[in-house]
Parts: sequence; C-alpha cells; structure tokens
Amino acid sequence: MNPRENPMTTMDQQTGHERVLLTVEEAARRLHIGRTTAYRLVAAGQLASIQIGHLRRIPVDALTAFVLDRRDATNY
Repeated sequence: MNPRENPMTTMDQQTGHERVLLTVEEAARRLHIGRTTAYRLVAAGQLASIQIGHLRRIPVDALTAFVLDRRDATNY
C-alpha cells in the first residue's frame, strides 16, 4: 500500500523516510480526536506511548492497535 493511501503512515517531508513516532497532537489529528482526548487516552493506558526524556511520543503502529481494540470492543 502506498503511504499516501494509508492514513496511519507518516512520511517525513524532509528526509522522505517513514516516521515511526508521532507527537500526541499528530496522533490526535490522525485519529480525528481532540488533543485533550488523546492525552486522556494516553494517561488511561488506552493509547500506547513512550517517553523519551521529557517528550511523550506515540508509535505509529499504536494508532492501528487502538482502532482495532476499539472496533473489537464495539463488536464490529
């Protein structure tokens, strides 16, 4: 699948490499949710994240896992 066709794939505009980590704000935009909601999901452990120094980052594959978990929880 072309990265442009997959909304969960993020390409770095400067290097052209696929990004593996997003800021919480970037993850929120990809999920079409608010920033505060994204931070709440991270705090609740529903959206996986890692800490690098004082920065909080969301692995790109955590977005897919979150969506699949939510889909399974709603019995689709």
